[in-house]
Amino acid sequence: MKTGPAIAGCEDGGRPPLAKRLWWPLQLRMALSSQLRMKTIQITGTLIFAVFTAALSSFQFGYDIGVINAPQEIIISHYRHVLGIPLDDRKATNNYAVNSTEALPTVTYPANLVPAGEEAMASAGLITMLWSLSVSSFAVGGMIASFFGGWLGDKLGRIKALMVANILSLAGALLMGFSKLGPSHILIIAGRSISGLYCGLISGLVPMYIGEIAPTTLRGALGTFHQLAIVTGILISQIVGLEFILGNHDLWHILLGLSAVRALLQFLLLFFCPESPRYLYITLEEEAKAKQSLKRLRGSDDVTKDINEMKKEKEEASSEQKVSIIQLFTDSSYRQPIIVSLMLHAAQQFSGINGIFYYSTSIFQTAGISKPVYATIGVGAINLVFTVFSVLLVEKAGRRSLFLIGMSGMFFCTIFMSLGLVLLDKFAWMSYVSMTAIFLFVSFFEIGPGPIPWFMVAEFFSQGPRPTALALAAFSNWFCNFLVALCFQYIADFCGPYVFFLFAGVVLAFIVFTFFKVPETKGKSFEEIAAEFRKKSGSAPRPKAAVEMEFLGATETA
Repeated sequence: MKTGPAIAGCEDGGRPPLAKRLWWPLQLRMALSSQLRMKTIQITGTLIFAVFTAALSSFQFGYDIGVINAPQEIIISHYRHVLGIPLDDRKATNNYAVNSTEALPTVTYPANLVPAGEEAMASAGLITMLWSLSVSSFAVGGMIASFFGGWLGDKLGRIKALMVANILSLAGALLMGFSKLGPSHILIIAGRSISGLYCGLISGLVPMYIGEIAPTTLRGALGTFHQLAIVTGILISQIVGLEFILGNHDLWHILLGLSAVRALLQFLLLFFCPESPRYLYITLEEEAKAKQSLKRLRGSDDVTKDINEMKKEKEEASSEQKVSIIQLFTDSSYRQPIIVSLMLHAAQQFSGINGIFYYSTSIFQTAGISKPVYATIGVGAINLVFTVFSVLLVEKAGRRSLFLIGMSGMFFCTIFMSLGLVLLDKFAWMSYVSMTAIFLFVSFFEIGPGPIPWFMVAEFFSQGPRPTALALAAFSNWFCNFLVALCFQYIADFCGPYVFFLFAGVVLAFIVFTFFKVPETKGKSFEEIAAEFRKKSGSAPRPKAAVEMEFLGATETA
């Protein structure tokens, strides 16, 4: 068999023995090198720029989650002064006057006026309610807008939709930035609500845009930038919220309004980002513009493979009808997957993670930590590190396994967290037990319950029901987020140091549910996942076209 061109001077026109031994390994190395270059060339400057620009929205999402935490006591103090409610602690009043460089924005009251009895309880209840609304109004906006992200993206295009969403971000930031000059409680609650609307829109738009512009081989890796940018935003908000930076009586309103700078920056950068080729080809049916966008993103004139992939996807999408919310619950083939989807997102929120993100400073303060804000920053840093760690794990281990491992770890952490808070009066070192438990709690959350529900819901459904299922799951996530944000302070006040025993019971219930009801989805087609659900529910198989999860980047190689 001829192995290559003949070498002069060799008998029968063949190759020397050494050359024969090296020829095929050399060809293999050249082929592998060529494939690596082909994969590398897909990471172009335009692609990196577009992903970075889109991820600025995710960064804002995280910033809005964490920014309200550090200046909690300062904002509550300001609410009291604006409403004319004297502080229970006269020393706190003096501190406000000393630390602030401007006059108190309220009507003065007699120095000996101290709330007592029912009046004091009513005042405390009002402040608690206003603070809870300041935190939870963000989730209300997100809950409402979560249904409209996909619709806005299809109506205007991904780029224009992000531009329009930034108008909401700018408006919310300005309301909060000027809150010190007016009725701060009203302006902050309104600003947080509008910022929530923005985050509700982009929580669907950003993953959609990144997934549509990324090459198939990089879709999973680039898709994690959404979550990575969120936790980065949380960490940055905690750092700039330090008292010597912006988290003080003079600059807290700038801390809340700082996101206006990001909104303006992203609005300008979006002008230079290419539109989603999938939107252009599948939704608008403009193949020429789709090719032009792909050429910019891939850095190559040959985009035939991407066009063929989108063509196949368009054919698959047209073969499946859209599914309504009611059909998800009435159709037996969708009912169990959607119930499991909603339960996974409920587990994520009711695990207590956002109680820690929203109120970690006060939790650390209760635990006896002298500098609670630095401990809160530590939580954000660990959150970031383990988010990166989860990116490596999620493609190697099963989704269900990671979810169970994460929830089990969180269960034991809530137990130790509660024990630390309960026994703090007897043993001072228990503060370190609580702090360590919180750090480990966040670590276990990012290993499984943080990213996994979003992966699994997309993998439970094929092209037809997937958009509706994802919208409903997002609504469920935001609604549970709202309940935790609104009720956690009241529950904490009622339960005291025992509050996390309650979360331990909830987490245990979700562990049992996951063990018996949630199937593994890693590397399986939609038909295989549907068969797993049928096996668990005992229902008869239903004929359905098997659509592989290649578009989601979930296929695995042996």
